[in-house]
Amino acid sequence: MQVKDIGEQGLLRILQKFCPAEIVGDDCAVMATTPNQSLAITTDMLVDGVHFSDRTTGPYYAGWRAAAANLSDLAAMGAKPLAVTVALAVAADTAVEWVEEFYRGMTACLQEYHTPIVGGDVVRSPVVTVAITAFGEVECDRTISRSNARSGWAIVATGVHGASRAGLELLLNQEFGQNLTEVDRASLILAHQCPKPRLDVLSVVWEILGSEGAMEPPLSPPLSKGGKQDFNSPPLSKGGPGGVKSPIAIAGMDSSDGLADAIIQICRASGIGAKVDRTKLPIPDIFSEIVSTEKALDWALYGGEDFELVLFLPIANAELLVEKIGNGAAIVGIATESTDIWLTDSSGIERDTVLKIDRGFQHF
Repeated sequence: MQVKDIGEQGLLRILQKFCPAEIVGDDCAVMATTPNQSLAITTDMLVDGVHFSDRTTGPYYAGWRAAAANLSDLAAMGAKPLAVTVALAVAADTAVEWVEEFYRGMTACLQEYHTPIVGGDVVRSPVVTVAITAFGEVECDRTISRSNARSGWAIVATGVHGASRAGLELLLNQEFGQNLTEVDRASLILAHQCPKPRLDVLSVVWEILGSEGAMEPPLSPPLSKGGKQDFNSPPLSKGGPGGVKSPIAIAGMDSSDGLADAIIQICRASGIGAKVDRTKLPIPDIFSEIVSTEKALDWALYGGEDFELVLFLPIANAELLVEKIGNGAAIVGIATESTDIWLTDSSGIERDTVLKIDRGFQHF
């Protein structure tokens, strides 16, 4: 059976079973929020042949990855997911089973974080395209932004990088990684097909920063212009709609487009630079058996789709965060006053090089 056999209404009836019955059915989903909360909204589009293909993911894992990408964006803002809407464009001869498997994958990922699909749209298209809008809720004084990083803060990656790129290579190239055990092979492929958005990190972050998450002594004071800790500076005033912006002692984003991309984007938004130590990058141990040192470095920095968080925060807080979350989390560098972003080598073997944003995935 194909989509053209059941028509738009038939397809909508199938898709509505993935949504709470009390929310879908009108022109909009209406969801109440609570006082002192901000609504975080993100949209991500995926196109067949660009973001997924049956050769590497199949419909179930394509759906999982689509949901994970949006949840990861919410995690990067410090937001708790509330719901998603899904706009689906398919050809008339698309198999209904493909669509259902895609939604099963999305639902499986979303259910882990108690996040329903509350509506969307279905249209005809020669290319399968999915646009997901995710809604999250974040406390006004806990909004994580890219533009809040400061000189002297540590740079934390919440997990290993490069595993997703290695998994993709295994799926595309049968000659690659033949010396891997089945367990290691499956682990790398799963890193690509079934990434985990790091919403779990947020509770640890708030525990470390305190109940308000503001820049207060002893661990996270405001910084003076020179990047040194200044315990005498008054707190920054809140501003924006509903007091959204606060002096929270953290900045960050996710690493879906690569670890280097995230570091560069945060530095640019904050008007600072960074020194990233190649010897500190969290690279899967198994890489030493399957790729060269330079290839491992390239995949870790520029491979993308690892969906970890990259966070800038005061050094003491960063050390405690890494200790608490473990599992490959690492301090990979430090923010600097200069706007230059360098890849350094604390072992002294390799010369310093500039990190470049255009080495990662670019649509155009």
